Amino acid sequence: MDNLPLWASGLAKGIDQRDGKWFADSPMGEVEVVMAPANPFGVLDHDVTLPDGFSVRNAFRVTPCGEGCLLTFVVPRQAGVSQENFDADVAHVRRDLAKLKDLLEQRAS
Repeated sequence: MDNLPLWASGLAKGIDQRDGKWFADSPMGEVEVVMAPANPFGVLDHDVTLPDGFSVRNAFRVTPCGEGCLLTFVVPRQAGVSQENFDADVAHVRRDLAKLKDLLEQRAS
């Protein structure tokens, strides 16, 4: 979780753990982030609770692929979200995943 601000600009400018819970300083304000339990399957799903109490489940997977891996992040369109806002959200997730890819490749070299 400590590395989240290095690549997840859409979620976290900073991350802090208080009373066993993780909170991120996001563009939307402070949000709570609850990760799926550690597992051997590459499931990194996480729930993000927004300042207004609305919770979003983010499906995030890491799948082995040859000598590397494939990152999959599902961005469902929430009810009431305009196409323009949805497209902007998808673009932000793509930028964040590209940044994560760069960081992982730098560490591997």
